[in-house]
Amino acid sequence: MTTIQHISFEDLKSKYQTPLYIYDEAAIRKQCKVFINKFRHPKVSSNVIYASKAFLTIAMAQLIMSEGLHLDCVSQGELYTALKAGFPVEKIVLHGNNKTKDELLMALNFRVGTIIVDNDYEASILNEIVNDKYKVSVMLRVNPGIDAHTHKYIKTSTLDSKFGMSILDPRTKETIKSLNDNPNINFLGTHSHIGSQILEEHSFYDHAITILKFYKEIKELYQIDLKAVNLGGGFGVKYIKSDTRLDLNKVLPELLEIVYQTANSLEISVPHVYIEPGRSIVAEAGYTLYTVNQIKETINKKKYLFIDGAMNDHMRTALYQAKYDAFIVGKEDMVHDTTYTVAGKACESGDIIIEDILLPDAKPDDLLVVRTTGAYHYSMASHYNRLTIPPVIFVKDGQSKVVVRKESFMDLLSHDEALV
Repeated sequence: MTTIQHISFEDLKSKYQTPLYIYDEAAIRKQCKVFINKFRHPKVSSNVIYASKAFLTIAMAQLIMSEGLHLDCVSQGELYTALKAGFPVEKIVLHGNNKTKDELLMALNFRVGTIIVDNDYEASILNEIVNDKYKVSVMLRVNPGIDAHTHKYIKTSTLDSKFGMSILDPRTKETIKSLNDNPNINFLGTHSHIGSQILEEHSFYDHAITILKFYKEIKELYQIDLKAVNLGGGFGVKYIKSDTRLDLNKVLPELLEIVYQTANSLEISVPHVYIEPGRSIVAEAGYTLYTVNQIKETINKKKYLFIDGAMNDHMRTALYQAKYDAFIVGKEDMVHDTTYTVAGKACESGDIIIEDILLPDAKPDDLLVVRTTGAYHYSMASHYNRLTIPPVIFVKDGQSKVVVRKESFMDLLSHDEALV
């Protein structure tokens, strides 16, 4: 792979320098269409919500809008970005745990389409501040207690998770009743999410069945037939060669069929179904381009390949022990016979991008491309060591476009105030 969307990586470096976040716009749009076209069922209504925490800029919000998806925001900053992008407020979902009264008021003031409350405390705040001027749609995040096979930091539904209310907790049912009884709230149902980077399809099916059984309990207890269910995201992607990509063409329609069959067998209404893919839309469309600075060999024969980036633009390896694949531009077909640890510029032992990767013999000024960096890389980028955050470009049909400009040193100082 010496080019992306008919543009060489050498030309991209010449034009934008490195490090550089690159997004294949056509690949993002293609993945959006997969979700829209495959998450359909003749007897189940459904929508796809893009989980913007994976990657959000004004341009990305506009792309998602043009593809017909809804948008999930988890903070005032993400909500403000969506509003500045002109995203339709009725298609925005305010999510996130630990929401403040100000965040909830902002959502109400802008008439956001749906608010997902995380717990009984948030529900009590919302019950107090809603009024008859705007009947907001609301969901409650619940915790189904399903242990998805993924990293512990991205599991979200174990019983001690910081997210949601357990379906085993009597307070959860009471909270549902309080929201449903509020005349100024259109209570839709529950949201739940079992984790991220899930590659086992039956975890999604078990999740849906478990939640619908809970819906049956709510109906029997309160005679409330919940209208909608949000089953979150977590659809896994391919990071390294040994990963098996989740078959969305199979999983998405099958998930809706299971919802349909389960609801009918439980004698409850078939709910409107939402899902929230984020990583699975943008991860594999993203690449990070680096320049090799130095090669270093330790006394124990460990070889480091130092790049001009760092953990500040690639946090997930340090945070999750995430694994990545990479290639040296122009040397893809050469023998991969040297084991390197790819490391960055940060003054930190944990500043590792890839641990032990086989590559051809590398030299200073080579270009290294790290694959599958479209999700959570720009979003998690920091100014650690006062390093600047790389620019972001979209590429499509032989053209490139800056969607986040390159930071300057003045940008780093833009919020500093002198002592005297």
